[in-house]
Amino acid sequence: MDRTEAVAPLTRPGPAAPGSADPAAPVITLRGAALAYGDRVLWRDLDLDVRPGEFLAVLGPNGSGKTSLLRVLLGRQPLTAGSLTVLGRTPRRGSRHIGYIPQQKSLPAHTMLRARDLVQLGMEGHRWGLSLAPGTIRHRVDELLASVGATPYADVPVGRLSGGEQQRVRIAQALATDPRILLCDEPLVSLDLQHQRTVTTLVDRRRRSADTAVVFVTHEINPVLGLVDRVLYLARGGFRIGTTDEVMTSSTLSQLYGTHVDVVRVRGRIVVVGAPDAATVHVHAGGANGGGRP
Repeated sequence: MDRTEAVAPLTRPGPAAPGSADPAAPVITLRGAALAYGDRVLWRDLDLDVRPGEFLAVLGPNGSGKTSLLRVLLGRQPLTAGSLTVLGRTPRRGSRHIGYIPQQKSLPAHTMLRARDLVQLGMEGHRWGLSLAPGTIRHRVDELLASVGATPYADVPVGRLSGGEQQRVRIAQALATDPRILLCDEPLVSLDLQHQRTVTTLVDRRRRSADTAVVFVTHEINPVLGLVDRVLYLARGGFRIGTTDEVMTSSTLSQLYGTHVDVVRVRGRIVVVGAPDAATVHVHAGGANGGGRP
C-alpha cells in the first residue's frame, strides 16, 4: 500500500464529542476518502483519525490538495469518494466548533474595520436568534485579544496592522467560539521568523490548554517541528501518515514521489532536496497510485 500510518497515542484528555461518551474519540474521521478535480486525483484511500489535542501537520507541494483538505473539513468541498465525520457528524459550513485561521494576506491600508470588530464577527458569525448583551460581547472580545497579545491595537483598523499583528487578530477571531478543532491554512506565509514563532506558540498554547485538535497546513515542517504529533504528507495523488521521524526520511519521500529525494537534517532543521514540483505532475484516476493501492 502506498501509505504509512503510525498513530501516536495521545494521553491528553478532552471533552467528549457530540454524541460520544468517549473523551478520546476522534474529532475527525476520514475513511477511504478521495478528492479529485476531473481526472486529476489529489489524494485517495485516505484513512485518518485526528484526536483531541493532537497537532497534525499537513505538508506537500503546491497543488497536492492541502488547502482542499481544509475545505473538505469545513464542509465547503465534498469528497469525491469515501466518508468524513467531524465531531461525530457530517461537516457543515459555519460550525461554531471549528476555528479557521486563513493564509496571511495583508489587508488594504484603508480598511477601517478595527481589530476588535474582526474578533466580534468571529463570535457572532455562528450565532442565530438573540445576540449576547453588548457588555458580555465586549468583555469576551477583550479576553480574546488579550490572550493573543493584541490588546495594544484592539481599536486600530486592521489595515494599519503589520502582517504578524493581523495574524494575532485572526487567531483571536478563530478562537471566538471556543472551538474543538482549529484548522490553519498556511498561517505563516509572508511572516518573519519572530512572527512565525509567535503564531505557532499561540496555536500550541491553545491545543494544550483546551485540548483543541490542530490541523496545520504548512509548506515546511521546521516552524512546527517541535510541536507536531504526526505528519500527513500529500504528493502525486498519494500520501504518507506518521510521526516526523517516520515520514520525513529519504526513503519514505522517494517512494511517495516516485523519484529520488534527499531528506537532510542540519542543526535541528529538516531540508528536503529533489522533490519535484507538483504542478508538473498530472495524475489520472486510472493510472496513478493514490493513497496507494497498486
